[in-house]
Amino acid sequence: MPKDYNTSAAIEIAPSIYWVGMHLKNDSFQCHPYLIKNGDESILIDPGSMLEFNETIRKVKTIVDIKSIKYIILHHQDPDLAAAVPEIEKLIDRKDLSIVTHSRMSVLIKHYLVTSSYYEIDKHNNQLITSSGFKLDFYTTPYCHSPGAFVSYEPKTKVLFSGDIFGGIEESWEFYADETYFDKAKQFHQEYMPSKDIFNYALDKIEKLDIKLIAPQHGSIIEKKYISNLIKDMKNLDCGLYIEKKYNQELIDIIQELQNKKQALKERNLQLFEQSKRAEIGEMIENIAHQWRQPLAILNSTIGIMKEKNSVDMLNKKEISDKLEKMEKRIIYMSDTIEDFMNYYKPNKGKFYFSIYDAIQKAINLTNISTDSKNIKINILVDKKEKHYGLINEFIQVIVSILSNINDLLINNITKINVTICLRKDKKYTILSILDDCGGIKEENLSKIFDPYFTTKHKSMGTGLGLHIARMIIEDNMNGTLSVKNSNNGAKFIIKMKNDT
Repeated sequence: MPKDYNTSAAIEIAPSIYWVGMHLKNDSFQCHPYLIKNGDESILIDPGSMLEFNETIRKVKTIVDIKSIKYIILHHQDPDLAAAVPEIEKLIDRKDLSIVTHSRMSVLIKHYLVTSSYYEIDKHNNQLITSSGFKLDFYTTPYCHSPGAFVSYEPKTKVLFSGDIFGGIEESWEFYADETYFDKAKQFHQEYMPSKDIFNYALDKIEKLDIKLIAPQHGSIIEKKYISNLIKDMKNLDCGLYIEKKYNQELIDIIQELQNKKQALKERNLQLFEQSKRAEIGEMIENIAHQWRQPLAILNSTIGIMKEKNSVDMLNKKEISDKLEKMEKRIIYMSDTIEDFMNYYKPNKGKFYFSIYDAIQKAINLTNISTDSKNIKINILVDKKEKHYGLINEFIQVIVSILSNINDLLINNITKINVTICLRKDKKYTILSILDDCGGIKEENLSKIFDPYFTTKHKSMGTGLGLHIARMIIEDNMNGTLSVKNSNNGAKFIIKMKNDT
């Protein structure tokens, strides 16, 4: 940019974009209106107060006919930006003149006795497109420094009209900023931006734009080579409430307290997992013993019969072959049982597509429920081809916890249970429901059933962690939810998982 510029004249800062302000001598609070030349739909931006009125109008007239201005953009409602608007309206004298602003500010701007209609950006998709095709994009920057504050971006020249953001207070004012500009802008932002969080929210939006030039309402115009570092420095600036020592310390204390609570929760969950795993190991041994007891008894009986017959020379080759084949099947069954349990308890954090039907079958085997059982009848309405992306072992653990809950009801004088497992899928979710006909869950227990250590069993029969861990698995590792409700004559557990995209 040229360093020789005459502030007594309008200055073109980008093609068809002009600074039309006034250099207020010995005033650190310089205010800058801008003009976009766009035929008979020209745009005046932040025209200022009556202090600059005569000079601004004089400069505008050297570029366009004052009556060619169709839009006046007001980035906020303060008098240093908007007070001259009623007088400018009289000079423009157009019925179709529009005040471009946010709806949160139009209710305040009217108090200047503005008579033109309002073009509220939040009601026009945050854009202004003129009949010639000229376009401005608006980005809201709430509370920087007013609730309806915004910035305007011209995508063709890549100029950002930033309102109060990037403004500076400097008595030794320079038209274009240099590498020391942050020091000049620092005080303004500390005093006018309400907090670091709010200011950073606005800066995050601005940082994503491809900006060649920033034209703020105050301070100096900023060229591309300084923008990136300036935004970085601004993001680290304590401002507003953050410069109040008491608030800053309170904020630090709150953050530390939240971090401590987060760590305590993490440690508690680890303890719950460890306790749950110890309980599961005990259940695993019990389940293996239960599944081995019958085949071991059959093997023992078969060997006894064969020994007895052999002692009286009554065994023939066919009988020996038949008995050995049956014994071999029992041994294979026992080996498969061990394999199932080993796979189930093996740490496996690798996600892949697995068959939901196969996972349900493995869960049924692990809970000692036979699909041919006279006590429990399970109806699986799941397509064998249906797959889901996730952790199969943890998914099986969830099904085991739910089915174990149902299986335990056999002890409580319920001799026959029907269970329906149903799957449905849409574009976003895979939903598995497990419904029983055991009378449902007591209303007072529905809201507590997933709480840690909650159980209706005797202490010697369970830890009350199964369903709590199951919900944690679904929420933390399967990107879903686990819920329960009473339906018809039973309880209905619903697993809802987001599909992999």
